[in-house]
Amino acid sequence: MVEAPARRGDQRADPSSDLPAEQARPGRLLRGLLRRLPLVGTLVGLGLGVWLVATNDLAAIGAAFGRIGPAGLAAIVGVRAVIVLLCGLAWARVLRGIPPSGRHAHSAKAAEPPVETGAFVILRFVREGVNVLLPVASVGGEVVGGRLLTFWGVAGSLAAASLLADMLIQVATQVAFTGLGAGLLWRLPGEAAAVLAWWTTQAAVVAVAAVAAFFALQTLGAARGLERRLAALGRRFLRSAAPEGAKPEAGAAGILSVQEALDVVWARDRRGPIAQSVALHTVAWGLGAAEIWIVLACIGVEVSLTEVLVLESLSQAIKSAAFAVPSGLGVQEGGFVVVGALFGLDAGTAIALSLAKRVPDVALGLPSLIVWQTLEAKRAQVLPPR
Repeated sequence: MVEAPARRGDQRADPSSDLPAEQARPGRLLRGLLRRLPLVGTLVGLGLGVWLVATNDLAAIGAAFGRIGPAGLAAIVGVRAVIVLLCGLAWARVLRGIPPSGRHAHSAKAAEPPVETGAFVILRFVREGVNVLLPVASVGGEVVGGRLLTFWGVAGSLAAASLLADMLIQVATQVAFTGLGAGLLWRLPGEAAAVLAWWTTQAAVVAVAAVAAFFALQTLGAARGLERRLAALGRRFLRSAAPEGAKPEAGAAGILSVQEALDVVWARDRRGPIAQSVALHTVAWGLGAAEIWIVLACIGVEVSLTEVLVLESLSQAIKSAAFAVPSGLGVQEGGFVVVGALFGLDAGTAIALSLAKRVPDVALGLPSLIVWQTLEAKRAQVLPPR
C-alpha cells in the first residue's frame, strides 16, 4: 500500500522527464548531421572527381599536366604564397590598433596591433592548410585560427570578432570579384555564355543579400542572440591558451563580449584599417588569375586577361558555393570543365589546370599543418608581446 503512491508518482514523473528528451531529439539529429556533413561532402566530392577522370581521356590529362613542368608548378606555388600572405596582412588590419583585451581601443588608434603582423600571416597559412587538406567544412580553419590567436594573449571574444569580420570582408570581396566575372561573361558571344552569365548574376544578387545580412548581424547588435554560444567558445579559447596552473576565468570579467568586440572592430574611426583589409583581399582574389595564366601558358594555351579573370572568378564562386565539400573536391574540377568549355578548353586541359591549382594546397598546406601541431604542443611557450 505504501509503494503504490510512489509508483503512481513515478508514472506521473515519467512523461514530464521524457518530454525534454523528445524535444531535444531534433537538435541531436541536426548536430549529428552537421558533424557528418564534411564526411558526406568528401565522399560526394571524391565520387565526382573520379567520375570526371573516368569519363575523360586520362592520357590527355596526364600529358597536359606534364607540360606544366616543375618550373610552372613552382611559380604557381609562389603566387599562392603571396595570396595567402596578403590575406594574412588583411586579417592583421582588422585588429590594427586594438589592444588584446579590446578595452580602451579609441585611445589606442595609432598603437601597434596587439599581435605582430607575422603571427597573423603564419596563422593565415594554418587556416588555409586546415581548410584545403583536412575533411572539414570551409570554416574549420577559421576555428583553428581563432584558437591559436588566443595563444598570443588576444581575448577569445576579440579573436572570434576578428575572424567574423575577416570572413565577411573576404566573402564580400569575392562577391565583387564574381560580379566582375559575370560582367565580363555578358560581353562574350554565344548562348552558352549568356546562360552562364544569367545564372552567375542571379547567384551574385543572392550573395550580395547574404553579405548584407551578415554585415547587419555583426554591426546592428543582432549578434547578441548568438552571444551565449560564442561566449562559451571564447571561454574554451581562454582555457586552451592559459598556461598550466593559470586560471583564465579570473580575468574574464574584464574581457569584452563578442558583440562588444564586433562594435570595436567596426567602429567609425577604424574605416582606414578596414578599407586596407578590403583592398588587400581584393588584390588577393585578382592574383588568383595569375595562377591560371601561368598554367595555361606552360601547357601552350593562349588566353586573354578577360578569359583568365572569368575562369578564376567563376571557378572560385562554384567552389565556395560547395562549401560543404572539403577543398571543393571534384567541384573545382567540374567548374573548370564547364567554364573552360566557353573558351575552347578541352576537358583534359581543364582538369589538368584544376589539378595544378591543387599543388600549392599540398606544398603550402602540409608545412602549415606541422606549424599548427607545433604551436599546439608548445602553447605555453607562445607568449603575448610585451
